[in-house]
Amino acid sequence: MKTTSAGRREALIRLTLALPLGAAWCASHSGRVAAQAPARVRLLVGFPAGAGSDAIARILAEPLREQLGVPVIVENRAGAGGQLAAQALKAAEPDGGTLFVSHDHTISILPLFTADPGFDPAKDFVPVAGFASFVNAFALSASTPARSFAEYVAWIKRNGGKGSVGIAAPASLLELVVGSVADHFKLDLVAAPYRGSAPMISDMLGGQIPAGLGSTPDFIEQHRAGKVRIVAALGPRRQPALPDVPTFAELGLAGFEAMPYFGVFAPAGTPPATVERLANAVREAIARSGVRDRLTGLGLNVEFSGPAAFAKRVADYSREWAVIAAKRGVKAVR
Repeated sequence: MKTTSAGRREALIRLTLALPLGAAWCASHSGRVAAQAPARVRLLVGFPAGAGSDAIARILAEPLREQLGVPVIVENRAGAGGQLAAQALKAAEPDGGTLFVSHDHTISILPLFTADPGFDPAKDFVPVAGFASFVNAFALSASTPARSFAEYVAWIKRNGGKGSVGIAAPASLLELVVGSVADHFKLDLVAAPYRGSAPMISDMLGGQIPAGLGSTPDFIEQHRAGKVRIVAALGPRRQPALPDVPTFAELGLAGFEAMPYFGVFAPAGTPPATVERLANAVREAIARSGVRDRLTGLGLNVEFSGPAAFAKRVADYSREWAVIAAKRGVKAVR
């Protein structure tokens, strides 16, 4: 069918009239997309300033800022073993603007002890990237006369076999470890929970509590300064940062060889492309020698795993500790 000159003019007029509207729509749509892109990134931390998790997040913040091109702010939401930070992540917009830097406690362990922590890691979070593993360590106050774990056991037995061991959070795998240590070495040990490692270590430095159990990053600076003594560690092998410290397996207590993780999580619903971009930023950040050295100096084993591999790592670790918790009769409480 032939198109008349009048028809061509009418079509051209319609197209000409439509162009400003289309341009306006594109500009408006582009503006909405730009508005949705986060102007900054919050790194939520579930423990107070001065804790190992806080120090690690602050090491990551600057290289992530350079990778992402926006300010990266560490925001401490301390309380309830990381529950408050996890709940804040769940409520955040899934746009890449809010992330959670967490170790295994909040994600894998807390749900074993708490029936309703206010979040479901499997449904409410997306694993973005794992960047390190570490071990938990048993440390003694400098005021404690024992110089080794064997001397600590002998000292406790000389004093009636009873003792308190500080732990950095209630409802944690550290409670399971204290119970297992007590059973294996025939001691009457009580886990004394703190709201984070900083107040626990403060009491250890002041001689208020003779021993504590927490992550290597929590203890290592004080250990190097001679203010506390790390005398045993969990994990499958001795750690490079603590070559003279035996594992519990070496001391005869097996079953605690799984390596806890540190990683970054985003809210559920975060687009896969955004997750991948964030994971790449984490990978580039920890590849820097200065960042890697600082993390290693805190007793971490720096190792990157992307979204799929990290999700599997978290799931496997959670299942392993669920078995241990069930064997010790742990029941989640409200």
